[in-house]
Amino acid sequence: KMGNAESNAYQNHLSRFLPEEQADIDGLFDTLSGASGSAGAKHAKAAKKTVTLAALQARQSAHTREPLPEPMTARLYNGMKSIDLPGKSSGLSEHIAKEQFVIFMSHLLKGNADEKISIIMRMIAKTGGPLKGKQIQEFTEDLITSVVHVLSYRKELKGWSLENTRDSSSGVKALASELLSELKLPDGTKPVGPQLLEADFEQGAIEDWVYRVPQISVFLSVVIRQGLHVLHSLPDQTNDILHLLPHCKGIKGRGVVSLFDIPAIIYINSHLPAEMQHKWQLLFSSRLHGESFSQLCAHIVSKGPCIVIIRDLDGFLFGGFASHSWEVKPQFQGDNRCFLFSVFPTLAVYTYTGYNDHYMYLNHGQQTMPNGLGMGGQHGYFGLWIDSDYGKGHSKAKPRCTTYNSPQLSAKEDFTLDAMEVWAVGDVPESAGRKGKKSILDVDPQAQALLEMAGKSRQSEGLREPVEEDEDED
Repeated sequence: KMGNAESNAYQNHLSRFLPEEQADIDGLFDTLSGASGSAGAKHAKAAKKTVTLAALQARQSAHTREPLPEPMTARLYNGMKSIDLPGKSSGLSEHIAKEQFVIFMSHLLKGNADEKISIIMRMIAKTGGPLKGKQIQEFTEDLITSVVHVLSYRKELKGWSLENTRDSSSGVKALASELLSELKLPDGTKPVGPQLLEADFEQGAIEDWVYRVPQISVFLSVVIRQGLHVLHSLPDQTNDILHLLPHCKGIKGRGVVSLFDIPAIIYINSHLPAEMQHKWQLLFSSRLHGESFSQLCAHIVSKGPCIVIIRDLDGFLFGGFASHSWEVKPQFQGDNRCFLFSVFPTLAVYTYTGYNDHYMYLNHGQQTMPNGLGMGGQHGYFGLWIDSDYGKGHSKAKPRCTTYNSPQLSAKEDFTLDAMEVWAVGDVPESAGRKGKKSILDVDPQAQALLEMAGKSRQSEGLREPVEEDEDED
């Protein structure tokens, strides 16, 4: 009878997968159990194939570079091993039975938070709960590291690369820290810093966290699909993985390293409106186009929604999402989808409060109104401000920016700009009319004359952008 109970549970879990998905999972199990070799067969009935940790690791190291970092392989194995089978004393065998393997896949790829949680608990610590914040932090950092690693390994970074983005290691820590900030103690408080690392979390608290932080399930799905190379090529019913990273345009072959790192791109992209998550296109980089406010305006006006990112001289990275095309005018523009964000030293997104509608502002060459690019707050006290005297800016938000509830984003209230990028997100509007586009200096000869009087060379001469065709995908 035990056999029947076992096969029923197994069949129920198997039935969650489409026939071609079942075939894919069977194939992976056969490959892994074959790698267990005859030693595995001696311990089990010849017909009962099993998988060992050694087999999982062997599959990983059969390649020159492992698809998954070793700590994550061990965590997946502990997750598989944690599944109790009827009539078996669990956890004693070092071998993973096919039923455990299938139920593991079913829970993590098709299950709800309730089904995922006991496996995730064992992936965090072999012993299960309660768990220390530090153990959850290590798991979360391992998970994010594995996502970056496996997407790079499988060439799924969509035009981004570890070479054309900022080093991901600080981004991994920053993203893990941001996700962990959602962990709650039984009394509903969210511990921070050393208190978080030492706190004990019961299964209920971790289940609540996994339920409220969708990235954990999405990242696990990526690690399993791409790391174990299973169900990766089949049409996916979920868009969360599809738009995990946007396609990157405009950076290839230009020798530029973006101010963004991969974990930050994943996190910021997840906060964009869904219809803008599929593509980012580099419009302006101070390293490519020179440090000039006129150049900045010429590259970003009428180009649709954009992300602006800035690095100050102290190395702080921060910026904002503009939900509308930038237009040069003395009024506030945009809508409540705009937000400000920080990338380093902390990763965070700050959304509108409803207090006012000072979402975005861009002005140039006006006598009476402030000239520059701003987001949130008010004139003279922006959450983010770049002065038209390019190179200067401020983030005056004591204690918080009225529009976005953001703190001071830069290291100092008044900062000096070190580098800046602007990325168009989603599809650049047709009306952007690239052909025969005039520089703001052509339109405004007065601005050109003023620059020349100030002894600033016209950086845009000889730097006219070639009209960029969409590059092929990597």
